[in-house]
Amino acid sequence: MIINSSGLRSVLASAVLAAVAPMAAHAGDDDDERRGWNDASIQVGPRPLYLVDGMDESWLKHRLMECRNGPFRRTDFSIGHRGAALQFPEHTRESYVAAARQGAGIVECDVTFTRDGAFVCRHAQNDLHTTTNILATESLKNTCIKPFSAAVIDANGKVVTPASAECRTSEITLPEFRSLRGKMDAFNPAARTVSEYLGGTASWRTDLYTGRGTLMTFRDSIELNQKLGVRHTPELKGGTEAEINQIFGSQKNYALKFADELRSAGVKPRDVWPQSFNVEDVLVWIDFTEYGKQAVYLLDYNADTNDIVIQSPYSQMNRSEYFKMLKKRGVRIIAPPMPALLAVNAGGNIVPSQLAMDLKGMGFDIITWTFERSDLRAGASKAGYYYDFDPQGLAVKKDSDMYKALDVLARDVKVLGIFSDWPATVTYYASCMGLK
Repeated sequence: MIINSSGLRSVLASAVLAAVAPMAAHAGDDDDERRGWNDASIQVGPRPLYLVDGMDESWLKHRLMECRNGPFRRTDFSIGHRGAALQFPEHTRESYVAAARQGAGIVECDVTFTRDGAFVCRHAQNDLHTTTNILATESLKNTCIKPFSAAVIDANGKVVTPASAECRTSEITLPEFRSLRGKMDAFNPAARTVSEYLGGTASWRTDLYTGRGTLMTFRDSIELNQKLGVRHTPELKGGTEAEINQIFGSQKNYALKFADELRSAGVKPRDVWPQSFNVEDVLVWIDFTEYGKQAVYLLDYNADTNDIVIQSPYSQMNRSEYFKMLKKRGVRIIAPPMPALLAVNAGGNIVPSQLAMDLKGMGFDIITWTFERSDLRAGASKAGYYYDFDPQGLAVKKDSDMYKALDVLARDVKVLGIFSDWPATVTYYASCMGLK
């Protein structure tokens, strides 16, 4: 729809602002207490406007274009997923600082552990081989439970057996962890050498900012967030049961020690959204700590079956029974991925999914993930998991169309916030629409 009337655009814009205004209610009254960079220092860079400029004519494009000169504000609606991992090595100091500079009001540290029981920021217990330089480190490469194995390639250049390795945080000490350098999360399956294996960064990402990749402990991330004036959403990651039991005694103790780390760092419950895919962790925080009110249950979703994954011992429940149980146990915030919350109707428009409507109808608050984690240059049909709600690319035909999905998540699903690998894109939208 091409809109020529500025008056009509104003009316539509007012309607949008009225629709999204209730979402600001979750922000506390303590915003003036937050330290760090002020709003004048927020930098969204050229990418958001590049995406907006590429949108087809619509009221949404016109509304977003009106905000091209700012002002841009820090917003809890914009959550730094592993920092700003689209271009910076994830879970590094540089990535977290970039996310804060782009206006993220909340920044994530995925929390796992070292051999000596220290909490560190990594997406998984076993990802050091793809996210750090450990394989190229003489003193630590032998700690990997699976050493580097070169690819087997046939005479036609086809990879018969991909290159492989596996290195775990739980096999090294905290000082050893600190000695590593972060890199973009990637590997080259056709690698014949370690140097080749450590490459593989996707063409739509970059290695431009890998000159420094300062690894962080959980406590480091808390202190940095406090310095930068952003809030926290740490995710307690899973691990092998044997190692969790050996180091912490039990899964429950693991979750409680995680809460102890927040408490000892002076983190106020209103400033943190602890997360886990393990519902038992969430229930421990609700039942035994002061951090349960904003605990986030990350809901696993199977795009092949178009349904949620209900973990054991609740797997015999149907969806309705499971959600009722969660509600009764005190779970208030659920975080499904984007494809679980969106659908495309017969007219080719993005709309809330049935799951989204069910969750809202039951009174849950919703956070979702992950924006800017897909290559949308060829549209949703080529973008993979996060855009499986539009497998034919009827609504999302190019990268600029991602703002259509974000708009539905904000106005119709009314999510509290959205994780993004490049928080600036979400900050731009939230600032334009007046979200806090």
